[in-house]
Amino acid sequence: MARKSHLKKTDAELGSAGRFSYKGLDRVMHEKARLGILASLAAHLDGLLFNDLKELCSLTDGNLSRHLGVLAEAELVEIWKGSNGNRTQTMYRLTDEGRQRFTDYISVLERVVADGQPGVKKMGSKQSKLSGGWSPA
Repeated sequence: MARKSHLKKTDAELGSAGRFSYKGLDRVMHEKARLGILASLAAHLDGLLFNDLKELCSLTDGNLSRHLGVLAEAELVEIWKGSNGNRTQTMYRLTDEGRQRFTDYISVLERVVADGQPGVKKMGSKQSKLSGGWSPA
């Protein structure tokens, strides 16, 4: 026996097919460590040194280096070399394209959060029952 869809007809008429597929979630940015790196760089317009990024994101040298490589290859992050006395330092900044793509990505995440809120009910100490004879398993 086929199940009936619980979508309101108006939702279907409005083209809601795939509404929750979130095509704007970029896999390069969606990885936890890379998301942290991008957020850190977005918050620091002038860029961050490697060791500062490492500390902010709680990553090892190798892990941070690998993720920065992926972000640089995707042209989200640019690399700047400089020196502090005899010591070479590396600074990372978002590219203009990277900043725009990250902003777009955050907009999609905000939509995900907003979409997940309308049906949420506080359970408190009582269990709520769903209409149509449904109850928690």
